Amino acid sequence: MPTETLVRQRVRTSAGRKAVMAVTGLVLLAYVVAHMLGNLKAFAGAESFDGYGRFLREFLAPVLGHGGFLWLARIVLLAAVVAHIAAAVSLTRQARRARPVAYAVRPKSYAARTMRWGGVIIALFVVYHLLDLTFGVLNPHGVPGEIHANAVAGFTRWPVTAFYALAVIALGLHIRHGMWSALRSLGLRVSAQPLALAVAVAVTVGFLSVPFAVLVGVIE
Repeated sequence: MPTETLVRQRVRTSAGRKAVMAVTGLVLLAYVVAHMLGNLKAFAGAESFDGYGRFLREFLAPVLGHGGFLWLARIVLLAAVVAHIAAAVSLTRQARRARPVAYAVRPKSYAARTMRWGGVIIALFVVYHLLDLTFGVLNPHGVPGEIHANAVAGFTRWPVTAFYALAVIALGLHIRHGMWSALRSLGLRVSAQPLALAVAVAVTVGFLSVPFAVLVGVIE
């Protein structure tokens, strides 16, 4: 049987779709952690923060062209998001077909109960975040390449920081439950829950530190 056919058959199984969710989730998590670490350069000043942006645009420029690495990363991330959501929807539909009557007792984990709505909040925020800080359409400063100034201009508005905080908290809950599930799906059960909690807390605190530092005047 052709390898492609075998792969398709495995992906169509429940275990295969869980594996797809796990792998794509970990890819997205790797991006989130890298993005969070990059954001922390805001504490080092405008030159460091803007320089980080220039580095990403110029990385592998001789091969991919100026900004090519960022576009390649966006394509990979978009593919991971689509596969992640498709697997999640498919598994949800399968679970509903298998059990048409709702559970009498809901899952105890708040993160588990809010994975779906958390995902919606994160998706809406990503759209706004791109229009605000990536494309500058909704940013009061909105100058390409001036990442530090754009971030300060955006986060000095408390409604923006509040929305950012809501999305980051939803992301933290999503990571905590999603990473735990992904590690279990991949057979790595040892210390999965403490590790997932630690990563979720670190990501949440890391992302929230910059907008609140701008809001109180630590970063300006």
